[in-house]
Amino acid sequence: MEAVKRADSRDDTLLRLMTEYEIPIRRMCCVYLRDEALAADAVQETFLKAYLALQHFRAQASEKTWLTRIAINVCKDMRRSGWLRFVDRRVTLDKLPEPVSDAPYALMELTLDIMRLPQKHLDVVLLHDYQGLTVREAAEVLGIPHQTVISRLNTAHKKLRMAFSESEHSPTSQRMTRKKGGAPE
Repeated sequence: MEAVKRADSRDDTLLRLMTEYEIPIRRMCCVYLRDEALAADAVQETFLKAYLALQHFRAQASEKTWLTRIAINVCKDMRRSGWLRFVDRRVTLDKLPEPVSDAPYALMELTLDIMRLPQKHLDVVLLHDYQGLTVREAAEVLGIPHQTVISRLNTAHKKLRMAFSESEHSPTSQRMTRKKGGAPE
């Protein structure tokens, strides 16, 4: 009888976690993997792993930090898999999960600029700015010192400010056709 009550409690906890965190975890996985279908798989695997490990969760970190760490690991595992190299993982804005309201054009451009960041900068921006984790929580999720998170956030924000100022001073079509060196084609 006690085992049935514990299973019900675990089921209830999983349902609560899914209700509370499914959308932010799915958005993060979508941006991280750059593929909506893979992100859906990653979210399912994240909650499956969380369910299986629920009895070992010691609450030393918040539930959100714990789930985010699981999701990041799942995404990294998926990116390392051999078959993923043959999948076109470029995400267009129409493939991202729907925002709560219609997003202005500048916000869509910012989202694309964020997706273009190098992975180490994308990770900290997703965790801190999108997921709302503190610098210390983001450092814990990524397994790096909190000073490194601060440094990467500063660099990412600087790159995003530069990209935003470029988009204000040049037409979008010209900006989108630039080479890596920054000169128009």
